[in-house]
Amino acid sequence: MRIFGIDPGSERTGYGCVETDGRVARLVLCGAISASPADPFPQRLAHIHRELMALLTGCAPDCVAIESLFHAANVRSALKLGHARGVAVLAAVEAGCPVVEYTPAEVKRAVVGYGRAEKHQVQQMIKLLLGLAKAPSPHDAADALAVAICHLHSMPPMGIRDQGSGAGGPNGDPRSPIPDPRSPTRPRSWRQYRPPTAG
Repeated sequence: MRIFGIDPGSERTGYGCVETDGRVARLVLCGAISASPADPFPQRLAHIHRELMALLTGCAPDCVAIESLFHAANVRSALKLGHARGVAVLAAVEAGCPVVEYTPAEVKRAVVGYGRAEKHQVQQMIKLLLGLAKAPSPHDAADALAVAICHLHSMPPMGIRDQGSGAGGPNGDPRSPIPDPRSPTRPRSWRQYRPPTAG
């Protein structure tokens, strides 16, 4: 299953796609769509829409997870962010993908274990969870991957993944290295995370 995460923004929209076989999640792609502040706002939205459509067509995800609008510095910023989110939702619907939304606090709790985690903490935890050589950059890309992983964590235990404790199952089946947010053994900070040992 593939989940495509989007961190919307009027000047830079992060995107990230992860794929899982029910046990291990891996990075498919990530990055950010940059729109020049010098361009008229409608043109920036059109650029974001075009780029997202091309990415969604190429990735063919099973679901699109988008960070919802929770707060903004001011009303004008909130309106612009709302427009960017609308364009992202439109692109997902036009690509034939179901859309789910999560607040920034929900995403941080699911990935880092703390709803007010800093951006660098999210980046480092994404690096660990996906087994990357370095943290995703820019932070918009890491945020988008975090939204996608948040959705993986929110899926039913008997669905795409098991309980994700990182330990072996009752029949010796390996479980997902992605920690279950409901598990008491889940690391509460990216500094506490340790990848499961082989064998």
